[in-house]
Amino acid sequence: MIAPGPRERLAPGVRLVRLNLGQLDAAPSPAVAVIMVRIVILGCAGSGKTTLARQLGERTGAAVICLDAIWQSHWDEKDVPAFRSLMKEAHAGDEWISDGNFALATFDIRLPRATLVIWLERSKLYCAWRAIERVFKPGEAHRIGELPRVLAFIWRFEGVNRPRIEAARVIHGADVPVRRLTGSRDIAAFLSLYGSTASDRLPN
Repeated sequence: MIAPGPRERLAPGVRLVRLNLGQLDAAPSPAVAVIMVRIVILGCAGSGKTTLARQLGERTGAAVICLDAIWQSHWDEKDVPAFRSLMKEAHAGDEWISDGNFALATFDIRLPRATLVIWLERSKLYCAWRAIERVFKPGEAHRIGELPRVLAFIWRFEGVNRPRIEAARVIHGADVPVRRLTGSRDIAAFLSLYGSTASDRLPN
């Protein structure tokens, strides 16, 4: 169950529930308000956005959209329109978990439909360690040759990137509730709202 946002006041006697898409073959009772899950996950590189998105997807059945996997490493500014078209298509569904920042290119597409924004609040050292660790994992898309650029991004994130992301969030999604998760226990407590799975693997 998810608490309604600041503008989602329920009428007396109305229950709030969250149904997976597979449960919508029968119309809900008029006394039930159905909240779809459309979550945008933000945070520094290495903060665990993709891991959290996967865990939420397993619990909710919502599509998991990883922006880093859609944006191609060889693309540049001229490819932004194509990227935006892919974003519109990917986020057209009723339920999704959207993992990634790309604030200037995507917030006007994602945030107006989002039901929740999650900020993963992790330290620079934590993010840097995870960024280093993941390039050595088999099957990882992240490459060791990109590590210097990623570490530089992590080091300047709080002073440069976060303010830009927050400014864009306020413009395009000021009314979307924000949940800030600061550590593994915080993340575990949040995930427990959506049930449990056998394959849970929380970041350390």
